[in-house]
Amino acid sequence: MADAAPKVRLFVDGPLGSGAEARLSREQAHYLFTVMRLGPGDAVALFDGENGEWRAVVADAGRRGGALVCAERLRAQTVGPDLDLLFAPLKKARTDFVAEKATEMGVRRLIPVFTRFTNSERVNRDRLRAHAVEAAEQCGVLSVPDIAEPRRLDAVLAAWPAERRLMFCDESGAGRPALDALADSRRLGGPPGPWAVLVGPEGGFSPEERAALAALPGALPVSLGPRILRADTAAVAALALWQAAMGDWRRQAPQAARAGEHTEICAASGPR
Repeated sequence: MADAAPKVRLFVDGPLGSGAEARLSREQAHYLFTVMRLGPGDAVALFDGENGEWRAVVADAGRRGGALVCAERLRAQTVGPDLDLLFAPLKKARTDFVAEKATEMGVRRLIPVFTRFTNSERVNRDRLRAHAVEAAEQCGVLSVPDIAEPRRLDAVLAAWPAERRLMFCDESGAGRPALDALADSRRLGGPPGPWAVLVGPEGGFSPEERAALAALPGALPVSLGPRILRADTAAVAALALWQAAMGDWRRQAPQAARAGEHTEICAASGPR
């Protein structure tokens, strides 16, 4: 009988491969060896975002670091949909929430954008990265989304690539119901190419921003329903609708990534 998947899962810098050694940070070592009480010979699931997931064995357990050696590959690397999330930064905890949930939803890139009514002036990319890593460790995905440098929305739209479709959530109600609009787009356009989802700030888009979005070739204005959603809730709802209509929710989940496989999660990379 094959060994059960390791119950602790950790993102590390690669490259991972048969016999490769992964060195641990002080925080990771503290979590594995002090909190989880692992020791030499114990197994941990490792992933690096490029080489799949590996069963690794603790070779060195120290207070300030340690090392694991890859023994066998558990899952090959998979590539999800080419999907970006553009969002207006919110208050700190709610921006953290967006980073976590977007990672769970399979987003490849997180792009903070400053709009006219954005109510947060700073973005801590390292903090967002830490939350994205922690979410990836918890939910079984094999990649961590890139965190882009924050930019102004008008600059982003001015340089928008023609091949990437943009679904923007129009709080004015002028857009069609999101699921209907996406279903029609799929029928007319065949397999989905690169896409992005844009969620505005709590104050909504300005008239000038809405006009610029409406004029963008390939833009798809959508409505998220009759209720007013908080901006962080809207981001999750929009991504869920896109994945249901266009993304990889239509595929069967790998056995190793289904709920219940990893009952203990290494969250040492995230902020405490």
